[in-house]
Amino acid sequence: MEQEHKGPMGKCFGSTTVGPRGQLVIPVEARKEMDIDVGTKLLVFSHFRGRGLVLVKVDAVGELLNIMSRRLDEFAKLLREAEAAHIENEGN
Repeated sequence: MEQEHKGPMGKCFGSTTVGPRGQLVIPVEARKEMDIDVGTKLLVFSHFRGRGLVLVKVDAVGELLNIMSRRLDEFAKLLREAEAAHIENEGN
């Protein structure tokens, strides 16, 4: 069942069931494709107004934060430049 990674939901790997101790099994295709191995740390987030969960690899969160930080720095620079241009235009 090959699906594209389109839209906000991404790819569906199938279903799983919560066991008696609150554990669930991540489908093998998902583990292989996402490089999830024994000992991989995952963060668990609530999503869909409390009706779903999102699992994110811890190392991916660090990478995401680095990207976001760089983007925020770029945005701050553009904002400073726009403000400086606005002040300069008001002075003319």
